[in-house]
Amino acid sequence: MSHAYNDSEVILGLCYFIEGLGYSVYLDWKDDPQLNRSKVTPQTANTLRIRMKQSKCLLFATSENSSSSIWMPWELGFFDALKGRVGVIPLASKINSPDTFEGQEYLGLYNYVVKTGQSLYVHSSASSSVTFSQWLNQKISPG
Repeated sequence: MSHAYNDSEVILGLCYFIEGLGYSVYLDWKDDPQLNRSKVTPQTANTLRIRMKQSKCLLFATSENSSSSIWMPWELGFFDALKGRVGVIPLASKINSPDTFEGQEYLGLYNYVVKTGQSLYVHSSASSSVTFSQWLNQKISPG
């Protein structure tokens, strides 16, 4: 899951929710605590590449803190080119559709993910959605 470290409390809760649905979630600071997230280094980039190659999708958790992350744009570009299965999860209540990604308008190019009850739905538009499981199993061409 690509996210800003300043959102770690919310991200951990989201991680537990997704794991409760039967999926595994990679969080760099939880699964690879030795990584230095404050600087861009070849070692950290290599570890993240390996982890993303092992992943089925990239969930990009956007919030007011996202724009300050030095890694999130890189992770998004890498994964989009690698596998193409990217879902944007808006963490802030004011971010509820692709039209509101002010300053990060490129996020509107991707599907967005919404938690409804005890399920996740992936929206390709305001009127079209599939379950998270269906989305994971769709054939998608990389970036």
